[in-house]
Amino acid sequence: MGSFPFKATHLFCWICLCNNLYALQLEPFDSIPVVIGGMVLDIHAKTSLPVHPRTTTPGKIQFIRGGVARNIAECMSRLGCKPFLISVVGHDMAGDLLLSHWKSAGLPTEGIQRCQDVATPTVSNVYDINGELATAIASVEAVEKALGPDWIWQFRRNISSTPVLMVDANMHPHSLESACQIAAESGVQVWFEPVSVTKSKRVASVFQYVTCTFPNEDELISMANALSLDDKFHSIQRLDDNGNRQPIESIFQMFKPAIQVLLKKGIKIVIVTLGSDGILLCSREGPDFIREMVKSSKPSSCGRQLYELMSSRCPINQFVQAPKFKWSSSYPYVIHFPALPASVVSLTGAGDCLVGGTLASVCSGLDFMQSVAVGVATAKVAVESENNVPTEYCLTTVADDARRVFFTAKVLLNQ
Repeated sequence: MGSFPFKATHLFCWICLCNNLYALQLEPFDSIPVVIGGMVLDIHAKTSLPVHPRTTTPGKIQFIRGGVARNIAECMSRLGCKPFLISVVGHDMAGDLLLSHWKSAGLPTEGIQRCQDVATPTVSNVYDINGELATAIASVEAVEKALGPDWIWQFRRNISSTPVLMVDANMHPHSLESACQIAAESGVQVWFEPVSVTKSKRVASVFQYVTCTFPNEDELISMANALSLDDKFHSIQRLDDNGNRQPIESIFQMFKPAIQVLLKKGIKIVIVTLGSDGILLCSREGPDFIREMVKSSKPSSCGRQLYELMSSRCPINQFVQAPKFKWSSSYPYVIHFPALPASVVSLTGAGDCLVGGTLASVCSGLDFMQSVAVGVATAKVAVESENNVPTEYCLTTVADDARRVFFTAKVLLNQ
């Protein structure tokens, strides 16, 4: 057989081709927020009358798209920030419903795995006549079973290039650790959503990677017990002996020991959600770290309109520049953000929208304090909606509400 006539021009073309392929291989992914966790079909049962045991009660039943990670990601998209969701659903009716909605919203589905041998996660929630969650039954084994390290590893480039990685505690601890390790290798911040009292304990496997977490008061107690390897922390009564609400300074003092456990373990920011009492933003690192935290995250092009609306309403770094405040590393730097008055319809998605609003704002380039104020305003819209995530947000209204929160927030001084 004759040999192939290899010429210098062939060599030159081959080198050019290799260089082009190499350049494509190294081309960075767009800096898109990544959210990992559960997509769930929620069944909401709301009673019209007080519940009596061992009999049916009149009410209303709805099928609603849910899941902590899914809710956070959808909330972000409503605010103009399109995230990349890594999750799992089954080949069933619930999976079809969740995926079709995700596609119709123009959101990427490449990270959502469809499995033949698992059922789409489903949660049945029962609410009392005041809209408070009375009880819930969760069948979400698919997230632990199928959302494993191998699937997450396929999207390591997305995780490595994201401005912030948000993980929810629905995942198996091994999967949580795998995702966090990928983020840590690229210096990506990790935000941890506790999901529930039981699953919040999974923070014990990843606390060394976590930058920020958003527990409610019960999840805070559970996380503190898990990290201290002891059950010395117990639920706290926020009302005084006469049934009156205590001042926020007193409430913080009650939760301070549990908060300190998380901060001393290395979690940089703990945001404790207190329902109608607002939220407590706590950091052992002090105001300078909070200012630099946003600067250190990778830039993202999402949420431009939200950024412009908030920048014109709220001054940057108002709290970290307070001249009369003296901070000590032995005492947490704490800011209280009040809740906004709302006509409550459902409280289920409020916490997820708080996180989604905060994360979308940070990714848009807003100051962290501005971002938390947006989160509170976003949660207010959620509690006035029947859905876990409102079908739409008026960004001007959100920005106006966030401004109210921002200017009524206050630093809790050392005591």
